[in-house]
Amino acid sequence: MKTVLITGASRGVGYATTTRFLNEGWHVIACSRNILPLQKLISEYPDVLRPVKLDLESEQSINEAAFSVSKRRERIDILIHCAGHLVNTPFTNITAQDLASSYAVNVIGPFQLTQKLFPMLNENSHTVFISSMGGFQGSVKFPGLTAYSTSKAAAASLSECLQAEFAGYSHSFNCLCLGAVQTEMLQQAFPGYTAPLLPGQMAGYIYQFATTAHQFIKGKVIPVSLSTP
Repeated sequence: MKTVLITGASRGVGYATTTRFLNEGWHVIACSRNILPLQKLISEYPDVLRPVKLDLESEQSINEAAFSVSKRRERIDILIHCAGHLVNTPFTNITAQDLASSYAVNVIGPFQLTQKLFPMLNENSHTVFISSMGGFQGSVKFPGLTAYSTSKAAAASLSECLQAEFAGYSHSFNCLCLGAVQTEMLQQAFPGYTAPLLPGQMAGYIYQFATTAHQFIKGKVIPVSLSTP
């Protein structure tokens, strides 16, 4: 049985992606700061779903999560960085803590987690960073989302850099920049807006991409958007 590790697994696209992999028969290591929303899935898939508490703002939590994987000698076929932190605040009001949290969850935490998990990645593994159209170069930008968009842009660049770093290995690194999906985070960013896609629909795309795309593409940043508010 193959194994996928998904961060941000307790809500939105991360939760839907976790559900999709479970339905496809994968062993899922579901990482989240809050694992209570995963209880229903845990009861339905007790043999193949393992929740792991992970706070990407805490280096200690990252180390503990990685150790939890390593001590069970688990090998990872796919790593999906779904976790995200949104700050919707005018540029002049963004605090140092706002900026620190955005970058910790959206890029620094994934950077450190990938470092820790790298020895546990199987050959031909695929690491997928879930970024945003807000972080895609040349896309339309919106006021209030400076901290979020710049940190997601950094995550996209990280995926390219990792592919260059490990060009001599069989590992693949790609990034998907998502457009509007009907999630809590979207409502926080654009109150009242209705997205054309539901989390389950986007999860289907992410599943197909994560399981097959690395056979054809490596080190790419790809926009996935029907609309951008």
